[in-house]
Amino acid sequence: MLFMRKSAEMPRAADALPGRDEPIPTAKYHFVNGNPLKPPYPEGLEQAVFALGCFWGAERMFWELGDAVHVTAVGYAGGFTPNPTYEEVCSGGTGHAEVVLVVFDPKRISYAQLLKTFWESHDPTQGMRQGNDVGTQYRSAIYTFGDAQAKAAAESRATFGKALAAKGLGPITTEIAPSPAFFFAEDYHQQYLAKNPNGYCGLAGTGVSCPIGVGVSA
Repeated sequence: MLFMRKSAEMPRAADALPGRDEPIPTAKYHFVNGNPLKPPYPEGLEQAVFALGCFWGAERMFWELGDAVHVTAVGYAGGFTPNPTYEEVCSGGTGHAEVVLVVFDPKRISYAQLLKTFWESHDPTQGMRQGNDVGTQYRSAIYTFGDAQAKAAAESRATFGKALAAKGLGPITTEIAPSPAFFFAEDYHQQYLAKNPNGYCGLAGTGVSCPIGVGVSA
């Protein structure tokens, strides 16, 4: 991405940037499918939030799953600063991760399938970085909605951890926590790689297949 934070230490809440009371402006509609970016969402849909490095490429991983994904959006979560800007997040002074919000139809695509996409699309063993992108905003995280998602996420981490270990890779550093406040990122970040097909994407998986969906429950 355009800014790289070399520090990999989370700020203390007392030291975080103050932010602002009002949300920063963002897009109204999804650039790819035209659906409204913000709630309320149609009845029966569920939400998921993932952090897996630079959110430009991460978001594309999920909207490419098809029509069962109603909408995706990029934003900031897991930090202290209310309504942060991109520059503030990249300064390392907010504590937020770059995240993707996925609104999906659970009757057409399972949460387990989203978890499989998450694990296979990045390297979850790298701590506060993803490839050459270094900083707290690039950490790996799953922010869950409800007990079922929390249980599935934890089980998938254990399952994938065993698969990584079998290939000689280190332990998973992915944070799993109840979903905190989600702040929509600026308009130009939304569906960035659809607007800029040759734009930067630093994501790379480990090459290890996540066994979720092939006889292993999550």
